Amino acid sequence: MREPNASRIRLRPRHDVIHVSRGRTVLAVDHEGTIHPGNSREGLFVYQTRTLSKYCWTIDGKQPRLSAFSPVKQFSCLAYYYQAPPNCKDTPAGECNPLQETVELKISRVVGEGMHEDVEVTNHTQIRTSITLALEAAADFVARQEIQDKRKQHGGLQTKWGKSSKDEWQWSFDYQSEHRYEHQGDAGVAHLHRGITLHLRADSPPQHRRHKLSFQVDLQPHAVWKACLKWQPLADGRPLPVEPRCHALLGSDSEYSRKQEAFLRESTRFVTPDAADLSATVQRVTDRARLDLTSLRLFDLDEGEHNWKLAAGVPTYLAVFGRDMLAASWQASILSNDMARGALSELAKTQSHGTDDWRDAQPGRILHEKHTDPLSVLNFTPHGLYYGTANAPFLFAISLSELWHCTGDKNLVRPYIRPALETLAWADKYSRDYDGFYKYRKRSEQGLKNQGWKDSSDAIVYPDGSQVEDPLGTCEMQAFAYAAKLHLAETLWWMDDTEDATRLYDDARELKQRFNERFWIQDQNYIAMAVDKDGGLVTSIASDPGHCLLSGILETDLVPQVVNRLMQRDMFSGWGIRTLSSKHPAYNPFAYHRGTVWPVENGSFVLGMARYGLHAEMWRLSRALLEAATLFDYDRLPEVFGGHPRDEKHPFPCLYEEADSPQAWSSSVPLIVLQALLGLYPYAPLNALLVDPWLPDWLPEITIENLCVGKAHVSLRFRRNDDGRTDYTVLQNEQNLRILRQPSPWSLTATWGERVKDAISSLLSAA
Repeated sequence: MREPNASRIRLRPRHDVIHVSRGRTVLAVDHEGTIHPGNSREGLFVYQTRTLSKYCWTIDGKQPRLSAFSPVKQFSCLAYYYQAPPNCKDTPAGECNPLQETVELKISRVVGEGMHEDVEVTNHTQIRTSITLALEAAADFVARQEIQDKRKQHGGLQTKWGKSSKDEWQWSFDYQSEHRYEHQGDAGVAHLHRGITLHLRADSPPQHRRHKLSFQVDLQPHAVWKACLKWQPLADGRPLPVEPRCHALLGSDSEYSRKQEAFLRESTRFVTPDAADLSATVQRVTDRARLDLTSLRLFDLDEGEHNWKLAAGVPTYLAVFGRDMLAASWQASILSNDMARGALSELAKTQSHGTDDWRDAQPGRILHEKHTDPLSVLNFTPHGLYYGTANAPFLFAISLSELWHCTGDKNLVRPYIRPALETLAWADKYSRDYDGFYKYRKRSEQGLKNQGWKDSSDAIVYPDGSQVEDPLGTCEMQAFAYAAKLHLAETLWWMDDTEDATRLYDDARELKQRFNERFWIQDQNYIAMAVDKDGGLVTSIASDPGHCLLSGILETDLVPQVVNRLMQRDMFSGWGIRTLSSKHPAYNPFAYHRGTVWPVENGSFVLGMARYGLHAEMWRLSRALLEAATLFDYDRLPEVFGGHPRDEKHPFPCLYEEADSPQAWSSSVPLIVLQALLGLYPYAPLNALLVDPWLPDWLPEITIENLCVGKAHVSLRFRRNDDGRTDYTVLQNEQNLRILRQPSPWSLTATWGERVKDAISSLLSAA
């Protein structure tokens, strides 16, 4: 199949809605910039609550024609509208062609929190004219679930209109509700107080009537009429910050803009030369990844400049998700450790210390999700604090170890040692079954049936397509448990806790042995998807074993067989590895976890291949992911996309309709791919950086700037030679960081002689 380098393919997730977002706010509008009251996808959402449910500007009772509308940044958008003046026959041309005789309406919007809107009406004609400009707006304060289904929470909505000062008017919507709840022994009364207030300044006084504001706009030739609208939300009685500066489409000196710019300035950068290969693609995709990660910052949870929390995604998951925060911050660790610090501190604070079946909580368990929508706050659902995840507890310990490797800072890491030990103790007490494997089981009546990484209710299937009932243990659960105990053991040795370190190391080694004996499917040369409640194997061919590759739980001689199976046509679509084999009876290229491609796990698979020196497979999968990103708007990998094969009949895959974009752990994928290609292994405790670069022919050169390892900052240029070997040049090295060329300890291809040669060469170059 011919490569689509010059194709017109451009896939737009949620093609009927455009989103701009920042902080806790998402503005969702149609392609003309309007919020329609009957559309469940549209609205101004603040703290996962649809605040404004209708928003439409009209001129003389009609929507003006749209000239152009587009997001400018993730937090801003701009629209141009036009129409002929009502008295256009008085113009020199005597015609009513709006392209020749034009009144322009320009609307610029900046969100975070709430919305700052600047409106300008310009008379581009040579005659005086008058129009009636009107805004129709309404608020309903509902959760997304209520929009799609049925409203469950009801409260009192009060609206007020009046003049607040000489030049400003206010239009306020104040909503309060309460709910008496009782779920599996969890009972009480919950309260919700949300609101939004319009602070309005305009060149002519507004008239207010129910859901409409109208302005009489009189314009001399080429004159401009202006209005400034600041929609300031209220959360639990607390006014939220709104962008103060007008026309701040590109940013301003506000707190949110300053923090985002500071992160982009201080974090690692990636630079590729112009070339007729994929270098330009890599540049665009990594630039987008950096921007998207900082655009998902939950500013209200900041603890200083270098401890901030990632939301999971826009528009659905603008909230705290434990496994998403941990996975994304781990995959993006070469960019910065700010996100890992934020994830660990937030999840340590919200760690469960008691038992609550309704929330699937037990002592030591790590949070799965923490929502702020009305149904969660009012406890119609347990999602205000819900703990039904089998992965986040293990990812907590793994992320803590990665933070240690990146910083070597005992004072930073030490406060999280106890929470990490407690979460592994939770796993051993509440999750480990009689057969010694880790399994999950739903206890909450409203909880998740599947609590592994694939958490949709129909994700885990037997070979005949039937559902696997819980309790069950997926193979990646065992892999994550192994990696968590092994890596935390190493960190504990540095902290002089040899007793716990030895215990965890022995547990990990014993789990690895039993895992390989039990989960290996001899006749398929592959790992079983899961073990069921009766101890039987679920032998469906799925993507789960790829996580076992990364964790190191696989015996080395099994690795090539697992990688070979992952890259067969029924698993590898050409854009990525599917979640379920296309030969499986339950396969569906549209289904959330039964045939789609998830960039987050594919990025981990690339790093797993790099660990074992499987360079050809690593290059092939990396290229597929990077080329997939170019299919989508903004060169952005969405949360998930379809599993169609990459061939002449399918030049691009289908979209998963509800996929978030941007999404945190998809945004981190290009960064983990680059880490794999460059073989970067920071080890700050020894002031060292190990490198094992293997650039493909489609990326012959790349520069990495301002990489932080401990207290050192280093910049390196990597170049692929004609013989296929990649060399590097040190451009900057503060604090005399030790840079040592050395293949991964798990490499299947590196010889003893190559290791010695690389080590000696590194030492000589450093001297």
